Amino acid sequence: MEKLLIVDGMALLFRHYFATAMNHHFMHNSDGVPTNGVQGFIRHVASAIKDSEADHVIVTWDMGATTFRNTISADYKAHRPAPPVELNPQFEMVQRLSEELGFFNIGVRNYEADDVIGTIAKQLEGEYRITVISGDRDLLQLLDDRVEIWLIKKGFTEYNKYDVNRFREEYGIEPPQLIDVKAFMGDTSDGYPGVKGIGEKTALKFIQTYGSVDGTLQHKSQLPKGQQNKIDTFYDDLMISCKLAAIHTTVPLDLEHIRRAMPYTADIEKMCAICDSHELKVASSYLMKL
Repeated sequence: MEKLLIVDGMALLFRHYFATAMNHHFMHNSDGVPTNGVQGFIRHVASAIKDSEADHVIVTWDMGATTFRNTISADYKAHRPAPPVELNPQFEMVQRLSEELGFFNIGVRNYEADDVIGTIAKQLEGEYRITVISGDRDLLQLLDDRVEIWLIKKGFTEYNKYDVNRFREEYGIEPPQLIDVKAFMGDTSDGYPGVKGIGEKTALKFIQTYGSVDGTLQHKSQLPKGQQNKIDTFYDDLMISCKLAAIHTTVPLDLEHIRRAMPYTADIEKMCAICDSHELKVASSYLMKL
């Protein structure tokens, strides 16, 4: 079975921007434009293609600051600070370079990259062995027999790798039930509350015991009085969090076009030439060693 690599492009861009920006190492080109995040992205994707032995490559992107989740909750990701000025010019640059390098790029307005990843993974999992690279643990809800999630750690080759068996052993639930866990515990980084006072350990115990948010609510009388009160007090937040925690897996996509466009064969010499033409010498030097 052929192997499909799906990359969360923004996750890699942000990760490698901040990895070097903390030391003020922005790698400006001759026009004075920073390229540190772009060069890290290129190096990481090239390494991932090699490590995953990918036959097909898709890079997904967020398209704009708002999605359908902002209609569910105005607070969703609203607290996040504006990107640093050195990063701003790299958003357009990285997508343009990603296309020049021959990766299939996709983003859909009103949806997050996670939703595009989820839709592709769920609709193509019977045809390919799929590896998803991201920094977002929410994607673990997509795990299946033919879908692995590689969570980025540091550098270009270190991952916290999850398959469905590891997830079951570690969490004691099925991957889709992670949605219910996140609904109870909330997510401060994404700006949705869950049930105030219910943390990950308690939320996980609820789902291990009762199977879902609905199952927990049906057996609420069996819970300690304090937990019952918290659920009653923050019931509306719980219902909203259920919607926000779930990755949308029915994004309207042209799957036939995706199948035709995603095959990829690495041509290191060509990739190096493209990097050199854009003064991405750190990325070019790295590619030559692969």
